[in-house]
Parts: sequence; C-alpha cells; structure tokens
Amino acid sequence: MNPAIRHITFDCTGEPYELARFWSELLGHPISDEDKPGDPEVLIELPNGAPGLLFVSVEEGKATKNRIHFDLQPTGRARSAEVERAVTLGARILTDRTLPNGRGWVVMADPEGNEFCLERGELDPVED
Repeated sequence: MNPAIRHITFDCTGEPYELARFWSELLGHPISDEDKPGDPEVLIELPNGAPGLLFVSVEEGKATKNRIHFDLQPTGRARSAEVERAVTLGARILTDRTLPNGRGWVVMADPEGNEFCLERGELDPVED
C-alpha cells in the first residue's frame, strides 16, 4: 500500500505557535487544542481528512525560494480584499502578477518568508 500525506510541514526559526496562528487566521482552521505557545511543534488539523499543517521549530533560516507553495483562491471575497487581509495578518506582497484581464496571482510571503500565491477570487471579474 502507498503512503498517505499526513502533514505539510513548515520550518520555523521563530515561534511555531505564532506562525501557526497566522495560517490559522488566514485559512480559517483552528490550531489543535493540544498545542500552546512555546511548543516546538504546532498543528492545524484540516477537515475532511486533508493533511494537517505542522509548524516545527528549527535552527537554520530560510535561504532560497520555496520549491513548493500554496496557491489559494479566495472564497466570498475578491483577491484584492484577501491580499489586504493577509497583509493585516502579517504577510507581505512579493510580486503582483495580476493581468489586465483579471487573471494571474499575487505572490506573498508569510511572517517567516514562506511564499504563497493568492489567485483570482470568486468575486473577481475576468475578461477574456
């Protein structure tokens, strides 16, 4: 039998709980009740059997661009509103690759520098 993906792991040079809190608020999923500030590992359990997001304390910092990242599609809001919300939570904009027709994405970084993209939201019009 083939292995299943159990967790998607984020290395943290800072406080794992704080980075987990950022992603918890951004994605709307709670941190595990078993985890607390100061823990070396913190888990966000996702619904429907999806792999959890695990935040683990490490000594070495991030050195290069992520080789894997999340592409997120806002639900119930436009991309611009989701970008603004992510910045309020502690993210920063790296590159805006939004095209004139509304397609494209915004490349962002979480508080530890891990990249993710915000794609066109459900409420964004697209012109062909």
